[in-house]
Amino acid sequence: MCLYLFLAALNVLGAGLGTFGSDSDVLTRAFAYGQNPFIALMAGVLVTMIVQSSSFTSALIVTLVASGEMTLGTAVFAIMGANIGTAVTGVIVALANVRIKRNFRRSFTAALMHDLFNILTVLLIFPVEWLTGMFHERGYGIFTRLAAWLADLIGLEEVARPNSPIKTITAPVVDAANWLGAALMPTTAAAGLMVAGIGLLLMFTALVFMVQNLRGALLRHMDGLFRTYFFRTDARAYGVGVVSTVLVQSSSITSSLMVPLAGAGVVRLRRVLPFMMGANLGTTVTSVLAATANPIAAAMTVALFHVIFNLTGTAIWWPLRVIPLRIATWYGRLAGQHIRYAFLFLIGVFLIVPLVGITLTEFFIRLR
Repeated sequence: MCLYLFLAALNVLGAGLGTFGSDSDVLTRAFAYGQNPFIALMAGVLVTMIVQSSSFTSALIVTLVASGEMTLGTAVFAIMGANIGTAVTGVIVALANVRIKRNFRRSFTAALMHDLFNILTVLLIFPVEWLTGMFHERGYGIFTRLAAWLADLIGLEEVARPNSPIKTITAPVVDAANWLGAALMPTTAAAGLMVAGIGLLLMFTALVFMVQNLRGALLRHMDGLFRTYFFRTDARAYGVGVVSTVLVQSSSITSSLMVPLAGAGVVRLRRVLPFMMGANLGTTVTSVLAATANPIAAAMTVALFHVIFNLTGTAIWWPLRVIPLRIATWYGRLAGQHIRYAFLFLIGVFLIVPLVGITLTEFFIRLR
């Protein structure tokens, strides 16, 4: 029951924020100045944070590319941002455990692993893609060219995008929240914000009961199963991340569900990072299937870039996974001792870094 409430809460939160974003036109306006690659990157982060779905962001980006409002060379940077944005949900979930220091430390560390994998991968791929794009007549970087070549080579048949089973079973709760928001609020945007608030309330309520259950009888029964089977090795944890995300069609759900499990000690922290890597790859399957049902060539190119981005990140950080693991463990310990470090992380990553990045990229663009 607690698990169902938690999953429903995530979908209610996404539905409310998505309604607000669509009605206020903030989603399309976020990409209005996307010619600066760093602005496109941060727009991808912002939109994905709002709608809690990197798949939705990918579809929006494809639409903008198809209509000519965004170039393919710029769209790939927004896709990178979508990867970072989808990891924010885990941090929000971790903050629900702030009352119990040990649980919060483990939860926040688990959420950081998802963030760090995406941030570190962007730090490596972003400059390579941008600099190599400067020497291409259409502004395509090396990874975009590889994705375009694969899109032409594969030539997949059209496939309908599968429905998420999680969205299907939680639809009654989402519909009820949407109805309540529409009945009580005067505008669509206000209704969306109210639904999002209901989603947050449900999520924190579900997490309180989930933590209690995980620390009790459920922990005793599931601990052995998770440690000796599902998460026995890094490779198996990676596979579980891929398969579970493909099945539920949402990395936000699978990665966010991992945070309280890690916080309660059901899953070892060292196995969380491979799982998050697998979840990131799993969510790209949805994008590829959706792109095959779209006749626009750019759709498949953007989707395949998403796949290449995550495969490249895995290839780099799998042998070096001790680096993000130690960084997350160190900072998670700091946040566990002093909660202000958790908020400093959010402010630094989503306010200070964007401002510095936009300033630097604008400077280099003007020098060209």
